[in-house]
Amino acid sequence: MLNKTTINQLHDLHLSAMAAAFIEQQEQPGPDTLPFDERLALLVEAEWLAKRSKRINRLVTQAGFRFPAVIEDIDYQGKHGISKPDVQRLCEGSYLRNKQNILITGPTGVGKTYLVSAIGRAACYQGTPVTYIRVPDFFVQLSDAQMEGRFTLLRNRLATVPLLILDDWGLRKFTLEESHEIMELFERRYDAASTIISGQLPCSAWHGLFPDPTLADAILDRVVHNAHKFNISGDSMRKTLADRDPD
Repeated sequence: MLNKTTINQLHDLHLSAMAAAFIEQQEQPGPDTLPFDERLALLVEAEWLAKRSKRINRLVTQAGFRFPAVIEDIDYQGKHGISKPDVQRLCEGSYLRNKQNILITGPTGVGKTYLVSAIGRAACYQGTPVTYIRVPDFFVQLSDAQMEGRFTLLRNRLATVPLLILDDWGLRKFTLEESHEIMELFERRYDAASTIISGQLPCSAWHGLFPDPTLADAILDRVVHNAHKFNISGDSMRKTLADRDPD
């Protein structure tokens, strides 16, 4: 009776994993052979792991990654400009703690989106909130938010999320209005949060994306100087996968 009451109370406290672990302990032969503190530690660990897993899953879902990418599945064969040790170092998260950026450039199909999604997921595993968004969608979302009266809310969320991933950067030149919006974004994120940018154009060509050279200097100063930069080259992943497909 006492055990049943304890289990019900754990459920009432939303400690379901601890309750399940407690039941498991009761079903094991000779649970009393373990000291009380060890048994308690096992119960607490079960609940902690369950809550951590739920938080990670929630962060991954909220991030909106384009691919369900993980670093273990990254294919480095035929790639130049970034290595497995590079990615492992990035996934340790020091760039997040130091509020630094990551810039990944390279031709279409080389695997940039998969790579930034995998790095972003690794950040989620460390408990870091992440937002993934394609640059064209960034401006569409801002426009929609302005019409719906939630422009400031969206602007603040994108400016303050600990890790923002901007994919498909530089598909076209930015307008002056877009340039000012980008300037506002990076002015607020500078030395306050990390941003990962992925695009086809090398960083040396980014200045030409902006119509105002002075504005371009100001934006790039806030983006590039404290960033880890990787220019990737190699075979197209899409071509490689197509060649492997017998159909």
